[in-house]
Amino acid sequence: MRTLISILSANRSKSATSAEINKSGDGARTKSPAAEKSPPVAAPPTDPVPAKPLRRTVVQAPVLSADSGPNAPGADGILIKAQPAANKEQCVFMVNRSLFPGHSWWFPNFESAEGSALAEALFSVDGVESVLVHDSTVTVTRVDKSATDWLPLAQEVGAAIRGVLSSGAPVIAEKVVRGMPSEQSIREDIQRVIDTEVNPGVAGHGGRISLIGVKGNAVTIQMGGGCQGCSAADITLKMGIHNSFRKAVPMVGAIYDETDHAAGLNPYFSRG
Repeated sequence: MRTLISILSANRSKSATSAEINKSGDGARTKSPAAEKSPPVAAPPTDPVPAKPLRRTVVQAPVLSADSGPNAPGADGILIKAQPAANKEQCVFMVNRSLFPGHSWWFPNFESAEGSALAEALFSVDGVESVLVHDSTVTVTRVDKSATDWLPLAQEVGAAIRGVLSSGAPVIAEKVVRGMPSEQSIREDIQRVIDTEVNPGVAGHGGRISLIGVKGNAVTIQMGGGCQGCSAADITLKMGIHNSFRKAVPMVGAIYDETDHAAGLNPYFSRG
């Protein structure tokens, strides 16, 4: 009898244990998927990318090579680079040797080029309107102002420059070299023209012209007042100032304008 009670007690204990195991197993099986989902792992903090400092961008016209094809540099060592101006009307040819040291000369047409081998050769190139020689550069203005591609004409101009320099012919006529006045003389004459002719003419719309400097026979001016940023400033410069200077001082060469037209009251030049 005592043995039977022991067996029954053992069976009850096994049944209870089995029930607990089953209950526990059922609980595990019925656990919701949300409960098993792992908590999101936060991404490690990243250092912010430092902002790059703003830099001033200078836009420049592309440099063309006038030394390509059969005109490439050879034993003569002549190197020529061409850089079109922003307005596409002119192109500056930079040569690795002096053409008219310390001075400049402007050739408005073929007749003015007599005795100057370089200008004569350049006016023989179809499409050339005027030529300005200054130290080691040659600025060519072309006839067709609507054209935008300088490369074909630049190659012809480069070949002409190379041919003259290789020949040893005088770049500038001797009469021009001998007749060059002093820098001081040109400065005084140009200042007189500005004071007596140019400024009285532009004063009507509040403009003024200042002489910045003279180097050799090259003149640098600056426009101010109503002329700075005026839409007609380019016409004033080319048709008015240039003509007045060259008529009164025939030996003046290059004329440069250093005006910041974009800073004027009505700027017609965009900073980009």
